[in-house]
Formats: sequence, structure tokens, C-alpha cells
Amino acid sequence: MPWNMQDYPNNLKNFDEVERKKIIEIMNAMEAAGYKEEDLIPIAIQQGKEWYQNASDKEISEVKHASNPKKSDKHDTESANPELMDEDVQVKFDHELEQWQVITVKAERVADTFDLKEDAVKRAKEIADNKGTKVIAYTKDGKRQ
Repeated sequence: MPWNMQDYPNNLKNFDEVERKKIIEIMNAMEAAGYKEEDLIPIAIQQGKEWYQNASDKEISEVKHASNPKKSDKHDTESANPELMDEDVQVKFDHELEQWQVITVKAERVADTFDLKEDAVKRAKEIADNKGTKVIAYTKDGKRQ
């Protein structure tokens, strides 16, 4: 069920208005893509918190002054893939790019890249914790750890 600024889950009531607005936007987009409510709410809250912590003053102002999310808003659903919710998250080294990659099993695109393996593992754990899955890490030469 889509949400708006007057009708949203009770666990969003203590968030700053701009942060709540962003979380609702994320929740509505995930819902439109086919994610289950029990899966999307904690993920949207985590992503909304991260966005709010890392957003510039300009980005916060843009969201603040943008129209409020409506239940009838249309969302791009082509890039979402709810089938990946149950898949584990891998940390692999890409020798061409010389970077560590975070990618969900069966995903077509990398979620993130890092210079340091520790950073990649940390991000993979965040993603896996949100989904309730586990992290599978590999060594630089491709051996499973």
C-alpha cells in the first residue's frame, strides 16, 4: 500500500519531516517495484537515514521544497528486482578495475565498489543485514573464505 505524509507507518513518526518524506518516497518506489511491505520498510528506513546523514544542505532543501509523496505517484520499477531479496551478498575482487565489488548473487549489476576489502565487507554486511541474508567473501585470487 503506498504512503503519503499523512498516512505512513507508525515507526516513522519520530523522524524529521524531510527525512520522513525521503523514506516515504523510497518505500513507495520499492512497493511499486513489488517488494513486500515487511521487507521494504526496514530497508527504506535504513536508506533514508543514510541519505539524510550524507545529503548536502542543497539536497535537503530540494526534498523539503519538493511536492509531498502521493499514493498515486508513478515510480521507475525497471531497475528493481525483489527476487534478489533472498540472495546472499558477495565481496569479490575485480582485477580489471583493481577494486573490491559488492554484488548480490544473481544480480546483473554491482551494488558498490571499494579500494579496501574491509570497506566492501562492511557495506556487504549492511546490505545483507537489511535483507536477512549472509555475506560471502572471496580472496583476491577468487577463493571463498
